[in-house]
Amino acid sequence: MIQGKAIVFTDNIDTDQIIGAHLLSLPSISEMAPFTFEHHPHFVTEFARGDILVGGKNFGCGSSREQAPAVLKERGVAAIVAKSFARIFFRNAVNLGLPVIVCSKTEELRDFTKLEIAGDRLLDLGTGRAYAIQPLPPFIQSLVDDGGIIAHLRRKGKTA
Repeated sequence: MIQGKAIVFTDNIDTDQIIGAHLLSLPSISEMAPFTFEHHPHFVTEFARGDILVGGKNFGCGSSREQAPAVLKERGVAAIVAKSFARIFFRNAVNLGLPVIVCSKTEELRDFTKLEIAGDRLLDLGTGRAYAIQPLPPFIQSLVDDGGIIAHLRRKGKTA
C-alpha cells in the first residue's frame, strides 16, 4: 500500500519539464534532483517526500532520458498515477523501482488530496471515492517491489 498527497499535472508532461536538458551536465542524479519540475510552482512549493504525482495522458513523453524518472525517485516520489505513460518513461521508471500506475479517471483527482494505492484500486481519502487501476503484470510488479531491475537481479543472484 502507498499513501501520499497528490501533486496534479496535465497531459503530455515531457521529460524536459521533469528535468531540463540544460541540467544533464551535472555530475549526479542527486545534484540534478533539486531542479526537478523547476518550472512547476505547485511542485516546487508543495511537494514532500512520499507524495504521489498524478498526470493525464502521455506522462513522460519526449526524450527517453533515464534521468527523468531517476530524479523523481531521488526526490522521494512514492508513485506516479496517470491515464497513460510514454513507453520508454514507463520502462525506465520500472527499471528504477518507481511505481507507475495507470488509472483512467485522473481528471477527477485534485491537488493536495491524500491518496491511497492498494491492489487494484486508488482511493481518494478526501472524497472517499475509489478508482480502478490497472495492476502491473506480476513480473513488472516484482521489479518495482525489489527496488528496480538491478536490485531484482542482485536478489536473484544474477549480478554482482
